Amino acid sequence: VSVGSGTDKGNFRLSVSNLDAKSIMPNSGLKRNTVNLNINQTIWEKLNVSVMLNYVDERSKNRPRLSDGPQNANNIFFLAANVDQSILAPGYDLNSPNGSETKWNDNIYETNPYFVINRGINDLERKRLIGAISARYNFTDWLYLQGRLGYDYTNDRLFSVEPTGLAYTQGEMGNLGDLRTSTALELNPDVLAGVRHDINDNFSFDLSVGAALRRNKTETLKVGGGPFVIPFLYSPFNVTSFNRDYGYGERESQSAYYTLDLSYKNLLTLTTTGRYDVYSTLPSSDRSIFMPSVSGSFMFSELMKTPSFNFGKLRASYSQTSGEPSDLYITQQYYSVGNTINGVTTGSFSSALPNLFLKPFTLTEFEVGTELKFFNNRLGFDVAYFNRKTKNEIFNGGISSSTGYTSQYIGTGSTQNSGIEALVTGSILAGPGLNWNSSFNLTWINNKVVDIYGETSTNDRAQWGTYRPFNAYTYIIKGMSGPQVYASDYRRDESGNIVIGADGVPLAGPQQALGSTLPKVYGGWNNEFTYKGFNFAFLFDYKFGNKVLSATKYYAILRGLDKMTLEGRETGVVADGVKEDGSKNTTNVPAQTYYQELARRIGALEVMDGSFIKLRQVTLGYTWSEKSLGRLPFQSISLAFVARNLATLLRHTDHVDPESGFSPNVRYSGIEGSSLPTTRTYGLNLNIKFKK
Repeated sequence: VSVGSGTDKGNFRLSVSNLDAKSIMPNSGLKRNTVNLNINQTIWEKLNVSVMLNYVDERSKNRPRLSDGPQNANNIFFLAANVDQSILAPGYDLNSPNGSETKWNDNIYETNPYFVINRGINDLERKRLIGAISARYNFTDWLYLQGRLGYDYTNDRLFSVEPTGLAYTQGEMGNLGDLRTSTALELNPDVLAGVRHDINDNFSFDLSVGAALRRNKTETLKVGGGPFVIPFLYSPFNVTSFNRDYGYGERESQSAYYTLDLSYKNLLTLTTTGRYDVYSTLPSSDRSIFMPSVSGSFMFSELMKTPSFNFGKLRASYSQTSGEPSDLYITQQYYSVGNTINGVTTGSFSSALPNLFLKPFTLTEFEVGTELKFFNNRLGFDVAYFNRKTKNEIFNGGISSSTGYTSQYIGTGSTQNSGIEALVTGSILAGPGLNWNSSFNLTWINNKVVDIYGETSTNDRAQWGTYRPFNAYTYIIKGMSGPQVYASDYRRDESGNIVIGADGVPLAGPQQALGSTLPKVYGGWNNEFTYKGFNFAFLFDYKFGNKVLSATKYYAILRGLDKMTLEGRETGVVADGVKEDGSKNTTNVPAQTYYQELARRIGALEVMDGSFIKLRQVTLGYTWSEKSLGRLPFQSISLAFVARNLATLLRHTDHVDPESGFSPNVRYSGIEGSSLPTTRTYGLNLNIKFKK
């Protein structure tokens, strides 16, 4: 619900929203209350002040655990299809003093889903305040000074428990997994001076110069431990032993920048910018950098007088931007104090090798494009070519544990993306009654890893992500698009025959790159129809050319739930291929033994095409105009039905949504594993405007 009002001197808007989202997993959900206030006021003729406040209070109850790890209730889909899942309820033994989990298979780490639903605790409370205040003083109509201050404060409390009765805990007594409080504060003050002036009737310029400061501070305090002493008392004082952890971090960046816009009539524009940044997270000897940019456009349609051609513009730009590492304190080694052994205090240090030679990473981008409109703007084209290249990217890569470390910070990464973006818009029907507007956009992109460990290194790959079956990984590989799914396919002889081992199961060939998790082509098609007061719209989107590494596919084969495991279920399997000596394979292997070993060896079976086409959104609404509402105090009333994620029209992934994933971390891009199903949503939007 929102209210707002305004005059020529200022305006305000106050909104309050409430969200009660019950998860598709029972006894799980999110409640959120949000208050937002925006005020804009001219104090006197030359001073304008604006204030924004946004307060969020949310509580997540028993947040679903994803991936194929313990306490993921979604592992229920591995239950045989002819078994009624309700026989697993309530998930624990009612007659047991500890409420022992009712185990449903021979793997205690695959928790009974009803136990997770009825006993699980994985709660997060978050309070967040986002505020901003700005003041602008106009000395003249062409000279101003502006100051701004941004504030963002987040307070989290996480309470995660391995409940009493959980099968894999010691004596089924459970553990206090994570009782954590954390705060994050960010301040963003900046000051900006600007001048805009018309040199003459043809030339004008707009110049602004400013400086900014970004200061961020985080603090985390965590306790855990186990097992619990008294059942069901989930307190840090009720564990036989406890652990603790404390984290603190500060970062700061200081910036100065300028922007200069030059224009000649409506024909030519030229913009140049420059930004100087200093990052506290980098070595003092190499933590500053200057980044320029320049862009221009030429509106050539102003020189042409063609009735069918209404607008034409050419544009080109070149820019450089910089960034810093996401991790703190990685340029030198730090030691920490641990517990005591026989009264002697222990010490430790990070297992990640620091890097003394890091520098700001850069992104250099070039783009050239054109925008064209025809037939009174009823047909439009926007086409652009882009080329983006990063340098000195910073990431944490693996290293041999014989060095005393398990990973190392690397600052020599480089990637390149080039491609074409195209947008076609059309007003197919335009009249006093029915109107139909349509747009189609497409992006084709070519991605390549240019460098990883530096030009002098012979190592051309770095492990990026993994999943629990551990028979395949994703790698960053120099000279290829990334990340690449890296897995073994069938071993074949010179004639292309599959080579069968002495146990009757196909052998795996060497691991190899089987495709990138990033799409080659993506885009969408949107259509909007209006007829009198009615409006109807639908949106399709698509992606093509990416791979998905699916743990669900692996487990479906391993458990005999995949269609391919039907073959030989009654008679055993005689694999079609040749033995290592070249003779025809005749070994008969029981189906369970065959398919389980096959899934473990041949990771390529779990690599699938992630391409899709989806009906993403449909909207149907009606607007009552001021005229139709008569004397009612309303300017208009609009009511619309909205549905999202309605249908998947094309996919090549067995069992799972091609967009399914269990982590937003970029390292797990393209890796799927036992996530909750995607959902459709339906809703009504009501918008009421009052008469002035």
